[in-house]
Amino acid sequence: MSQVPPPADKQAVISISSHVARGTVGNRATVFALESLGYPVWSVPTVTLPWHPGHGPSTRILPEPEAFAAFCADLARSPWLGEVGAVITGYFGAPKQVEAAAALVDAVKRVNPQAIFLCDPVLGDKPEGGAREGEGGEEGGRLYQPEATLVAIRDLLIPRADIAVPNRFELEFLTGLEFADNAQLVEGASALGPSSVVVTSAFPFLRGGIGNLLVEDGAAILAEHRRIEGVPNGLGDLTGAVFLARRLAGVRGEKALQSTTAAVFEILARTTKRGKDELTLETDADSLKTPMAMVQMRRLSMPGGNRRA
Repeated sequence: MSQVPPPADKQAVISISSHVARGTVGNRATVFALESLGYPVWSVPTVTLPWHPGHGPSTRILPEPEAFAAFCADLARSPWLGEVGAVITGYFGAPKQVEAAAALVDAVKRVNPQAIFLCDPVLGDKPEGGAREGEGGEEGGRLYQPEATLVAIRDLLIPRADIAVPNRFELEFLTGLEFADNAQLVEGASALGPSSVVVTSAFPFLRGGIGNLLVEDGAAILAEHRRIEGVPNGLGDLTGAVFLARRLAGVRGEKALQSTTAAVFEILARTTKRGKDELTLETDADSLKTPMAMVQMRRLSMPGGNRRA
């Protein structure tokens, strides 16, 4: 069983992502996970939907760019900004939103230079990885954001990020590289920029497995578990939120990766066993705190032969 220490000072987190009325994707997953782990959340919706687009067409409420920028500017000059210890970003509804988010990150960092910024670059996916905010995938992968949004995330958010949580397809877009194995993934993650990079949907060593790869502090660590087919959406959002909570609690490296991967896998396994089409976070909140699922951990070689114990 993986024990995770409680947060010491319960710093607030600003979470910038989509909101759905039904389901557990975007901010519905991120906010629930962080608040369940003891962190107050300032929730900033980039777009509001009745449900995830993968469930079918629906109304899309998108704030006007000027209103969204003003909303973020209000938060940036609020008297409570010193409460914030982290910012996490996910899906954006329009390119201009990325600029406003970057300005808010800068404001938080000016008040609290130790604040953590985690960027989940929700850009696209391959069918094998499961859809995220888009409506499924195509052969070879699909980018489901306008080019201007993709470029803004790459150029404005990734350089500011302390932690990035791309899937394999997103890392290919961000680096302009193609990956055939984990050694190439490690090189790509090392070149991305942020000091910590968690690549979801890494290449498994276990037959029928899937893994998360952490590249940080000169080390590359893979956490693997068995693959579950037909998974609900929201796993990337949940992974970023739980990993951020572990870091705010002072957990680093292998332990942070192991406990995050175990928590997400345990909730996923229980959700699919119930036959649900959305993650059952409300039922499995204890799994966020004390996951009992087993994951296989292994160290990988770094570029140039570096390997840290």
